[in-house]
Amino acid sequence: MFRIRLARPGAHASVLFFRLFFNDQTSARPEIVVWDESGSQLLRSGPLGSDIDLESSESVMIPMHGITTIDVEVPGDGNSVRGAYLEWMSNSEMVHPPSAGSQDVIPEPFAATLALHAPAQDSEEFGAVTASLSADLIRIGSTSSEAAVFEFGLESQPLLALITFEIASPRIDSPPEVIANSENVGTASLVLPGLADPGYRGEMRNIVSQMQFQYTGWLRAQKIVPVSALHAGTNNITIINGPNAASAVIRATQIQLKYLWDKSDYILKPDR
Repeated sequence: MFRIRLARPGAHASVLFFRLFFNDQTSARPEIVVWDESGSQLLRSGPLGSDIDLESSESVMIPMHGITTIDVEVPGDGNSVRGAYLEWMSNSEMVHPPSAGSQDVIPEPFAATLALHAPAQDSEEFGAVTASLSADLIRIGSTSSEAAVFEFGLESQPLLALITFEIASPRIDSPPEVIANSENVGTASLVLPGLADPGYRGEMRNIVSQMQFQYTGWLRAQKIVPVSALHAGTNNITIINGPNAASAVIRATQIQLKYLWDKSDYILKPDR
């Protein structure tokens, strides 16, 4: 167990952002427990992580009313916990679109995007159809036998297609590749946070003079799929990890398809 004692820096600091870095193992999932000055337990996070057996991290927001002590409880010798990042947060009024829950739009330190969720059902907005390919956690590697394959049907060929997913513990210089109907359409783009984010972890090897970096958390990845690679009927999308990357896990994999609608903005340019 690791214990942290805290004193609020002022009345404006009403919430504590607590991010824990750990090896996400089934047998050693940590929990965060908070106590008041009298020794009464006020909150318990429950086991953190997703059982992905990778270096990862998870964040919680802790309302700091009367809380003086935070414990990190972890089974075993505690070696699976690598560190923690804490930052005081202040309250302010926030507006958000009805399509996003208030919890989803809370800005976390260093975060470049909001959390990605797999849609429960297909939806259409302004000519763009969003459909889930899989909400599950899927492990991928850098060989064809370790790829994630998704099959879906299309009534007609779209004007534009976008694959989006989250990936845990990616090597940032070797992102996943996307294959559409046996055609490799290139690497996905990772939405990276600022380099001050403590989620970046460097790795040096004797035969490589340059430090390589892995992000020990979840990042959003996106890839535009050329419409020439898709067709009406059954299609397959394959996601495989980069050639220099180790194992990773993806989740909330989804596709967006853009079609013409009655208010589409486009222009016709004559050939010259």
